[in-house]
Amino acid sequence: MTVEKKIEIKFPHHHSAHCESGVTSNLICYQGVEISEAMAFGIGSGLFFGYLPFLKVNDMPLTTFRIVPGGIFKRTTSRLGVKVGRQRFRDPEKGMQVLDELIARGMPVGLQVGTYWLPFFPPALRFHFNAHNLVVYGKRDEEYLISDPVFDEPVTCPYEDLMKARFSKGPLAPKGHLYYLLNKPDMAFLKEAIAKGIKEVCHKMLNIPIPLLGVKGMRYLAKRLSGWPKRLGPEKANQYLGFIIRVQEEIGTGGAGFRFLFAAFLQEAGEILNKDELLTLSEELTHVGDRWREFALGGARNIKGKATSADSYPKLAEILMECADSEERIFRRLRSQINS
Repeated sequence: MTVEKKIEIKFPHHHSAHCESGVTSNLICYQGVEISEAMAFGIGSGLFFGYLPFLKVNDMPLTTFRIVPGGIFKRTTSRLGVKVGRQRFRDPEKGMQVLDELIARGMPVGLQVGTYWLPFFPPALRFHFNAHNLVVYGKRDEEYLISDPVFDEPVTCPYEDLMKARFSKGPLAPKGHLYYLLNKPDMAFLKEAIAKGIKEVCHKMLNIPIPLLGVKGMRYLAKRLSGWPKRLGPEKANQYLGFIIRVQEEIGTGGAGFRFLFAAFLQEAGEILNKDELLTLSEELTHVGDRWREFALGGARNIKGKATSADSYPKLAEILMECADSEERIFRRLRSQINS
């Protein structure tokens, strides 16, 4: 008779819009401190925009709506006074052994993994992306108990598959990266952490002197996008546009390129800091998010061959320009509020 070997930590699984902010929130909640995903995203200065045509993903120019992978977790924990244990490994077997030892000690462990190797991902979403985050909170024989925040419920993953995901190759290769919290956050730092999170987002959206980043990057993309059908041909133009829409709406943003998530953060921040203007700016950013959604809808109609005159590439470029103008006004006012 086989005896089942089981380790299970009582871990709070909450479904989230984005893997990294969701994991950050869930790991902090495990420490007994309630913090929403939106608050973790905002304190971690997650919102960004960049159009980097010289960097290609699947032969498509890179468009990003968030800061570099790992930055949200790093900034949130640092700003709340949390110490973090981290390790990377050359030997996959050693990496799995250390993971087992940590969960045996009752510590939920955050992992960076490649989504392609995760069997619980639907086939349509199993592409080579090496900066996905999840939490392992137990093990049953040769299967790990996993809280992946982009799923409604906890899932399981066999040993071999998880090892492949942790040591997948290519850009942003995780190298078995694992991380865990060593102490509770100090909520006495909360107001200061909120202010730092907002200031950094404002700086990156308004003041980086590179025309590919922040609101400048949004305008740069709008100008390029307008001429794509003529310059690239309809098929390739639609491929480029489709990639932007996928990054904006499907790859862990919760929609509208994280604009809704940051707006939810501003609403919480306004109540904590007792600043009504932040509540107003939250509403305005939500409206901008709606315009981003309209951009995605018009783009999708183009790709499916159902475009109307309102969905032409020049019209879509106009929506991007409008979003850039609105966001510039919002972040200028936001910076003024947080500095007052």
